[in-house]
Amino acid sequence: MSEPIDYRQLRFVPPPNSTALLLVRHGESEALPVGAFPLVEGQGDPSLAPRGRQEAMLVGKRLENEGVTAIYTSTLVRTQQTAAPLAEALGLLPVIERDLREVYLGDWEGGLYRKKISEGDPIAIRMMDEESWAVIPGAEDADSFARRLRGVIQRIGNDHVGERVVVVAHAGAIGEILAQATGSRPFAFLGANNASVSEVLVTPDRWVVRSFNDSAHLLPQ
Repeated sequence: MSEPIDYRQLRFVPPPNSTALLLVRHGESEALPVGAFPLVEGQGDPSLAPRGRQEAMLVGKRLENEGVTAIYTSTLVRTQQTAAPLAEALGLLPVIERDLREVYLGDWEGGLYRKKISEGDPIAIRMMDEESWAVIPGAEDADSFARRLRGVIQRIGNDHVGERVVVVAHAGAIGEILAQATGSRPFAFLGANNASVSEVLVTPDRWVVRSFNDSAHLLPQ
């Protein structure tokens, strides 16, 4: 008589031909000065605040032994500054990818978005209720935002099959990527902490979320 088969609980196995993308939100950016932030291609471009530079060091330390083979950032300086400690530790040159930039906020660029949110502007309240950036005058529409992020994430995945890649981006961009991966509400993943890590596995056919907002390496808020 044959021995009974011991069916153990299944463990997660990465899909074939997948790429592990570690999505890092940039560190805390500097406070809004009198006037507005400098603009890059029409988008506010603040540097990291002192706390943000410390967060960049901490997330770099967290990821330096994770087998990372490539680093991508957006065109905005806060992502490049966040990536710098990890890039130096690994001897990698980050790839600057324009399509990883934050959602374009139209008339609220340059830091005005922060002010409107803090003041409880009616349009800001409507934006959160409807989960739509497009209610902001002149802002990027949902289809364009979704399309450019889907394109860049799929390109990175295709170029690094079987690897672990760090992508330093923005709260809105990370939220959109994970919303697409899960088919969730648009703003379901909007709450990533500065310098947090979320992981998504990318294949030619589907994306799989493995973690969201891992902040164990950071200082208390």
